[in-house]
Amino acid sequence: MVPTAKRELIHAQDQWSIAQLRTALESALSGSGPALGFGEISSANVSSDVAVVVTTSGSTGKAKEIHLSAAAVMASAKAANRYLNAEIGNSWSLLLPLTHIAGINVLVRAIELKSEVKDFRNTNEYAKVDFTAIVPTQLHRALTSESKLLKHLQDATAVLVGGAPLSSDDRNAALARGINIVTTYGMSETSGGCIYNGTPLNGVDVKIIENIIYLRGPMLAEVALEDGWFRTSDMGQLENGKLVISGRSDDQIISGGEKISLSTIERELNENFNSIFIAFAKPDQEWGERLCIATTLELPQDTISHFLKNKFGGHATPKEIHKVDEIPVVGIGKPDRAKIIERLVK
Repeated sequence: MVPTAKRELIHAQDQWSIAQLRTALESALSGSGPALGFGEISSANVSSDVAVVVTTSGSTGKAKEIHLSAAAVMASAKAANRYLNAEIGNSWSLLLPLTHIAGINVLVRAIELKSEVKDFRNTNEYAKVDFTAIVPTQLHRALTSESKLLKHLQDATAVLVGGAPLSSDDRNAALARGINIVTTYGMSETSGGCIYNGTPLNGVDVKIIENIIYLRGPMLAEVALEDGWFRTSDMGQLENGKLVISGRSDDQIISGGEKISLSTIERELNENFNSIFIAFAKPDQEWGERLCIATTLELPQDTISHFLKNKFGGHATPKEIHKVDEIPVVGIGKPDRAKIIERLVK
């Protein structure tokens, strides 16, 4: 039965200290205070069992609210701490924005451990902590240019890396430099990461139906379910019991009658050229949709075209390649395809 009673929702303020945020979050989770919203929240009231509200842009770039119960958020935190063998008093550092579930989760995990959170979001001076969480862009910067951040990550017992695909080059480089990275997969609808290093956290179930990933467990938000399962927009497979993500189901285009996964194109380009690419489509009278690529690299079109043709076949040869000054991002560092389309598709 869906709760009909309403609960007040207050918005987390940018000027709040970590201590103030933690107090408000603890009250929201315990039920002794109002629910807490992060980001651009329009709701003033929520269902009585909702403790946390976040916004997510998803794959379309259009923000939507995700309503999470205290039980879901705490189940996620407990499962994460259990996987990491975290103990009461172990500290976390905050390197992610609190407008994203990954940043909020750092606070919740620390609450569960009765431990300290050290806020390093706006500084390049760090202190040693037991655990932290970052996105692949931050890891890449640590490996290539930010030596103090690199030392911070090396000193941590484990570093969660999620929010976007991690290239194999950066993964291998991180391990070689002594960073104990744990790759995470999840989304706001699952209270953040629920698959660590390809393995479901305690209480989480995963299944694959026609290449689509379905998830089930106590960490789910108030979302539509199919026989108790949450249907993601991601494609993948189980290999030796581990989940391997292969792309998204909602980013396929059809060009000349052939299906092309934009995320798969991006992943292969990113890993081969060690940079960030965005693949997108433009309407085309001949092809239906034509594949286009945006990149900050100065690369001959033939270089990209030959690589994709050899990898996927002639239908994956891009019809346009756009050199841009920067790749726009959304959320905690995901390349913003919607913004590129807005700029380049006339």
